[in-house]
Amino acid sequence: MNTTDSATPVRLRSRLLSGLVIPAHPLALNAARKLDERRQRALTRYYRDAGAGGVAVGVHTTQFAIRDVGLLEPVLALATDVCNEREPGALLKIAGICGPTTQATREAELAVALGYDAGLVSLAALRDASNNALIAHCRTIASVIPLFGFYLQPSVGGRPLDYEFWRAFLEIESVVAIKVAPFNRYQTLDVTRAVAESGRSDVALYTGNDDAIVADLLTEFPGSDGAPIRFSGGLLGQWAVWTKRAVEVLDKVKAPDDHMALLALGAQLTDANAALFDARNAFAGCIAGIHEVLRRQGLLEGIWCLDPHEALSPGQSEEIDRVLGAYPDLQDDRFVAENLDRWMA
Repeated sequence: MNTTDSATPVRLRSRLLSGLVIPAHPLALNAARKLDERRQRALTRYYRDAGAGGVAVGVHTTQFAIRDVGLLEPVLALATDVCNEREPGALLKIAGICGPTTQATREAELAVALGYDAGLVSLAALRDASNNALIAHCRTIASVIPLFGFYLQPSVGGRPLDYEFWRAFLEIESVVAIKVAPFNRYQTLDVTRAVAESGRSDVALYTGNDDAIVADLLTEFPGSDGAPIRFSGGLLGQWAVWTKRAVEVLDKVKAPDDHMALLALGAQLTDANAALFDARNAFAGCIAGIHEVLRRQGLLEGIWCLDPHEALSPGQSEEIDRVLGAYPDLQDDRFVAENLDRWMA
């Protein structure tokens, strides 16, 4: 399969540009740190019924270590099964693609075989590679699957990617979107500037800046020829929880009637994210924090991660208590409670 030309699906680009909520899918484990298939399916059903437009699986929130324990294919396949339960193709499926070129190509081929629409390409394994080497790597993957670029913040394993990289990346025709998640405004502007100067209007920008979700979605970034650059939607770990509310937030941003109220909502969401992602401890507890919210809602049995040392940081549970009490309107507990038995069936 070669997707480097006009064969890249027009519908895929159109849907991404329309603006979607795409949760970064967590991994459901039992107390033995083995895959809990029932709860893994329940999570995907939750995202589907909450109104998400897609799911991203095999990404940071799913835990990159699934590759080390033979869980990449089973987890990708489970999401495909749930996405096909009702209307196949209704949810976009984005597969995380990791590792050096040989590994990344195998993962892309697996994703295509399982019906995934695009590959979210992490470049963390090529930490010391030049821009030319990174682009060659991406072109190889692009020969297999449409590309969803990924600027992952260095504090959780990413690497700096400068303007020159993104400008060259946008010369790859099968790039369909970019997740911008450096948690840094200057680096975010590197990507928006590259999009503006590439002249490409067929590449969707998705915020992954969980600390600035609403600001990203509302902002008109500098463009060219008077046309601003806008984020279409979000592919976010934060949106792995309270997803019903995330869909409502994106709908409000698409047709804003009170920008100041939305910015205030954004500040609340950033405060909540600081607790969930454990910002005070350099994000050490970010996956465990997401798990904790899902555990309290009944979607997960516990907060276990593949790495037994990966857990809530000291004081993080109390911070989660604080934001849960402060921002009840950000939460979708009632929606989850009303549907949980059906999702778990």
